[in-house]
Amino acid sequence: MAGWCLEHVQAGSRVVELCAGSGAISRALAIEGPGLDQWALELAPDAIPYLMTNLEGTGVRVVEADMADGLYELDGTVDLVVVNPPYVPLDAWESVPADVRDHDPELAVFSGADGLDALRVVAGVAARLLRPGGLLAAEHAEVQHADVVELYARHGRFDTVRDHQDLVGRWRFVTARRVP
Repeated sequence: MAGWCLEHVQAGSRVVELCAGSGAISRALAIEGPGLDQWALELAPDAIPYLMTNLEGTGVRVVEADMADGLYELDGTVDLVVVNPPYVPLDAWESVPADVRDHDPELAVFSGADGLDALRVVAGVAARLLRPGGLLAAEHAEVQHADVVELYARHGRFDTVRDHQDLVGRWRFVTARRVP
């Protein structure tokens, strides 16, 4: 997903990472990208120190806020929203690897009965933040392939909704363009 993002930005592009967690995506874009104007938004207070440490010296602005309520000052000005949100259904707890279950905050992993609650919020937030023609890239679980594409296609504020495979051929992230 980060590679796709790098192919679709240019120097000065405004990029917002929602659910930034450790900041791995923002860091990759800052290091590999062509002088981006970046923001990383994270809700979990426990993640903020790691996020700030990992993004130190990159110029990425760190914001502690809920994605649903953050960055209103950027509404309609963002070129790319990228997000690796929580997407595991609540009833899939047993199938999550123990190292994730035991160490990652529940907030960062689980997202409602079908795993799509956060992705639904992302649709509204991205539609608000993105300029007309701006792009969205959102990671999802392989089994959510059809549901996530339908979610963004039905939303009404996006077109060119496409799903993409990861390096091993699994459907793992959706992209969309904010309609003009």
